[in-house]
Amino acid sequence: MEDKGKEERPAPVPEKAKQAGETGRWGWVEPSVWTPRMLEALDKGVKGGKWFSLIDKLANVRALEAAFVRVKANKGSAGVDHQTIGMFERRREANLESLVRSLTDGTYAPSEIRRVWIPKPGKSEKRPLGIPTVRDRVVQTALRAVLEPIFERDFSDCSFGFRPGRGCKTAIRRAVNLRDQGHHFVVDADIKGYFDTIDHKLLLQRIEEKVADGRVLNLVESFLKQRVLSDTPQGAPEEGTPQGAVVSPLLSNIYLDDFDKQMTAAGYSLVRYADDWVILCRTRAEAEAALEAAKTWMESAKLTLHPEKTRIVDLTDPKASFDFLGYRLSLRGARPSDRSRKRLKDKLKPLTQRNNGHSMEVIVKQINVTLRGWYEYFKNAHYLSFPPLDAWVRGRLRGILRKRHGRKGRAAGNDHQRYPNTYFATLGLFSMSAARAVAFQSSTR
Repeated sequence: MEDKGKEERPAPVPEKAKQAGETGRWGWVEPSVWTPRMLEALDKGVKGGKWFSLIDKLANVRALEAAFVRVKANKGSAGVDHQTIGMFERRREANLESLVRSLTDGTYAPSEIRRVWIPKPGKSEKRPLGIPTVRDRVVQTALRAVLEPIFERDFSDCSFGFRPGRGCKTAIRRAVNLRDQGHHFVVDADIKGYFDTIDHKLLLQRIEEKVADGRVLNLVESFLKQRVLSDTPQGAPEEGTPQGAVVSPLLSNIYLDDFDKQMTAAGYSLVRYADDWVILCRTRAEAEAALEAAKTWMESAKLTLHPEKTRIVDLTDPKASFDFLGYRLSLRGARPSDRSRKRLKDKLKPLTQRNNGHSMEVIVKQINVTLRGWYEYFKNAHYLSFPPLDAWVRGRLRGILRKRHGRKGRAAGNDHQRYPNTYFATLGLFSMSAARAVAFQSSTR
């Protein structure tokens, strides 16, 4: 029977989570680029640690065709040239052959990036998102297919963001494991404007440590120097990678790889997902030393820790907690953060307005998509995280029904008797509490 006096914790995972395909480590690579012979060289290591003659691996129709298939699957909007994925596909053969020629003879030049502004989760402010043209997304996808295995081979185990076989959930589990092992002092840090402040020269130097093909290096640099359409005419940017570019996640991992290695070599338990990271320590002294080491490295990389968002958290304080990748972690367990709950509500509110004209069955079907996805991410959170959210959703639905019967105000009093929880269950409303109870019962059998 579940102990309601304590928060249960996600099941521990091994200290070193397996990479994608330990039985076939490179099962995720693009076969049109990485031949068995190349993979053998990747495993054994190439002479001098550098790869030459890589441009032909992406400047061919097969590699670009595979890249286009991925771009099409990801959908996405048109760039500054207004060319949609459908328009590119109608002349796919000619477009791909044109890219092969320009990449081979060195005349390829990326277009400007179209900038749009999207809301930050749980905040009123917005963040910039760059949308490259379809043509540039195809080339970037092929470029990433060439470069990613070269760097993935040596990335550190403490890095979880945008890597094969890893993700937010594995990062959260690692942080929970460390907490449960007695790492109760947490360096909770934030890199100020990370994607906008990556130094191009330092990044290219780190790529040059493994790649010696000048045309590939020039291609990377050309993407770093892409102008944004809304920019004032001040020339190409000298720092940063556009958020939204296909290669940006890989480049950001390359830039922070030395940070991963230095922190790990110093004995610190770092957990990093892209630019979001924490260091879990056993003592305050260790945490203070880790924070100083992190600041020193960041300064050397021309990055800055946000002074207001960087702190040391003492989890032995019953009220202490820290947010990481949507979760709020404390010694009592793991719950969805306040921002995560607000983000869920903000997404559901437009679908559950009191003047919604759809049938209740249609409304339930629409919101179930969001509820199931949110629950899937947070299903390992404490079971008490879900009943208030389920009740909030039913309250929104009762408000719709109340208005349809000519009554004003929010649902209250007799509305719970008129439209009991069982009524919404018969309509198929997804209950996170019920799903959590079933999952817990299955795990205890």
